[in-house]
Amino acid sequence: VELVESGGGLVQAGDSLRLSCVAAGFVFSEHALGWFRQAPGKEREFVAGVSWNGDSTYYPDSVKGRFTISRDNAKNTVYLRMHNLKPEDTADYYCAAKAGATAQVMGHLPDYWGRGTEVTVSS
Repeated sequence: VELVESGGGLVQAGDSLRLSCVAAGFVFSEHALGWFRQAPGKEREFVAGVSWNGDSTYYPDSVKGRFTISRDNAKNTVYLRMHNLKPEDTADYYCAAKAGATAQVMGHLPDYWGRGTEVTVSS
């Protein structure tokens, strides 16, 4: 099993960024997908989830309206589009997968994790 994130980098406050995560080694379409982030010295935070078919999504209040998760089952890829980025969005971002989960339950104990991509937002 492999989840490989890309698209991170250094941006300025107010900018947009799109993260991608390509998966392999499991039946992608049978898993909910999600994105988490972890800032230095802080706990990992669930920031977006999407159901197996993309029809349902979940976001915590901290990112709702600014982040959009989507998936392409034909490409085994999940995306996280981030708008109006803020310095407090600076973190390592990880994608994850969970079999048979809803978009919200995706945030609880994923089955598989990627290694992360770093996002830094300067003020």
